[in-house]
Amino acid sequence: MAGNKGNRQETSPPSNNSLLLLIHVIGAVQFSFSVYYDWNFVKIPREASRMGSGYGGKLKFLTFWDAILQAVYFTVCLANDFLGSNEVNPKKVPFIRKLKDYMYCSVAFPVAMFVGLTFWGLMAIDRELVFPKALDPYFPGWLNHVMHTNIMIFTVIEMLVTFRQYPTRSKGLAGLTGFMCIYLVWTHVIYFKSGEWVYPVLDVLNWGQRVVFFVALLMLGNILYIAGEFLNNTVWAKELTARQGGSGRKKAH
Repeated sequence: MAGNKGNRQETSPPSNNSLLLLIHVIGAVQFSFSVYYDWNFVKIPREASRMGSGYGGKLKFLTFWDAILQAVYFTVCLANDFLGSNEVNPKKVPFIRKLKDYMYCSVAFPVAMFVGLTFWGLMAIDRELVFPKALDPYFPGWLNHVMHTNIMIFTVIEMLVTFRQYPTRSKGLAGLTGFMCIYLVWTHVIYFKSGEWVYPVLDVLNWGQRVVFFVALLMLGNILYIAGEFLNNTVWAKELTARQGGSGRKKAH
């Protein structure tokens, strides 16, 4: 009996359900509202910056893609809170839980970190390459931070408060690489349709440099995936060990 009691403690929900629900509500609301506000109220005149209009509209920016992704992810988290399970080792893993975990590992965490780090990194070098000053009167500061700062904060919080087991690295990286390649193809479609690159940084590079730049970005995405996997396995080392031990006992029986 004592052994069973200890096992239940190891596989119980890792965090307070009310806290999880609050975090997921805030995440779903803020990212959904940011998408809604950006789409409906942020209007940048062509004369102010070419980044405000042209082929593709808002959908040409990875930031906007990521805001949609985070809104969808945290909505899936809410659905899992009510319909699925947040337990470390449920008897049967619901589909919504499997979807939530795979979304987080393959795209939600690495894309959020990618967008935030590359944006603020380029801003530190030369903001005109990624977010020209001409946009300031039209793009609110709070919206900028929701889309480029809060995405990192909330994805790290989610890492710390919710357990998940990463898929095999090949499956996880396949999802991330597929997402990034789709966006990469989309940027070239925009260029060949409009004659303009999505981001000013691409204007200052020749084709050879752009190839190196894109490859480097894909590599960064992979590195961020592996970093997320490492961080998750470090934070939840005890729970992962207990779960693997439990799986081994089940197989033995």
